Amino acid sequence: MRTPGFAFRVTATRGKARTGVLSTPHGDILTPAFMPVGTQGTVKAMTPGELAAPPLDARIILGNTYHLYLRPGLEVIAAHGGLHRFAGWPRAILTDSGGFQVFSLATLNKVDDDGVTFRSHIDGSQHRLTPERSMEIQGVLGSDIAMAFDQCPPGEAGAGDHEQAMARTTRWAERCLKVARPAGQALFGIVQGGPDAARRRAHMQEIVSLGDFDGHALGGFSVGEPLPVMYGLLDEIAHELPEDRPRYLMGVGTPDDLERAVRAGVDLFDCVMPTRNARNGNLFTSRGPVVVSNAVHRSDTGPLDPECPCETCRTSSRAYLRHLFMAREILYSRLATLHNLTFYARTMARLRDEVGGVHSAA
Repeated sequence: MRTPGFAFRVTATRGKARTGVLSTPHGDILTPAFMPVGTQGTVKAMTPGELAAPPLDARIILGNTYHLYLRPGLEVIAAHGGLHRFAGWPRAILTDSGGFQVFSLATLNKVDDDGVTFRSHIDGSQHRLTPERSMEIQGVLGSDIAMAFDQCPPGEAGAGDHEQAMARTTRWAERCLKVARPAGQALFGIVQGGPDAARRRAHMQEIVSLGDFDGHALGGFSVGEPLPVMYGLLDEIAHELPEDRPRYLMGVGTPDDLERAVRAGVDLFDCVMPTRNARNGNLFTSRGPVVVSNAVHRSDTGPLDPECPCETCRTSSRAYLRHLFMAREILYSRLATLHNLTFYARTMARLRDEVGGVHSAA
């Protein structure tokens, strides 16, 4: 049964690519869409107003169960009535289940068929995360879209490890579906299987057959597999996910990755790349990547990207951005992050235009 207040409709197709409108209790989102990552209740260096203002106009951001559970803790967020009010963000939020972080960040984690025991990367304290607990935390966060708790194997995992992770992810998905959620909170299932198309298809069938997910995600990509392998798998299987529900590729990626995945039929994306690269001095432009620390920019009075309408490109020269970066001024991170996120937003808008369909959201 679909979640009340949540809906998805395809508005146009071109080959495997498609555009659509994803409706949530906190507004509509044009797809394909990129979700800025706000892991700890903030998209680093950005205010909510900056995220929502044109030309960036983010309609949905991502928060993370693992990080917010550990800090500031559920009692703090519950006192605010959920993550929207706590973070001052009035639009939609998707929350990761915490599974990826438990397996990648936490120390001394121990997984069993019931869940995962782990020690916090912050203070070493011991915690237990199960499908039920993940759903309970996401319920307190009050996200518009919650993710089922899954096991994401590392890139070097063998076939046996992938099979075990698939089996656990399916059982955990069934348990997530049985947990009561806040009114209007949708739930997405996650497909694992590693770099093997047959495993991916088999697990896709298991997750889809559970029937009650509002959308489906492809997890375990961009964890070390060669790009041609990822692109080939996406081309082969992404469009086989149900047509009437959104398709989400987790944790990917570069602008080229997004373009390839959109052409394969994917609707939603998230990645730390635009924000992390910005802080580290790597900027995306319509004329190619820019390493802002390079000496060639020291006296460049021109804008970072003359085709970009963001405030950074309207007001700051490359020389000024380089100066801020070399001086380690906080303003650099803000200006650079605003630009990179705007570049991603404009990339998605261009891809939507190429497919056609609806071009404005409520």
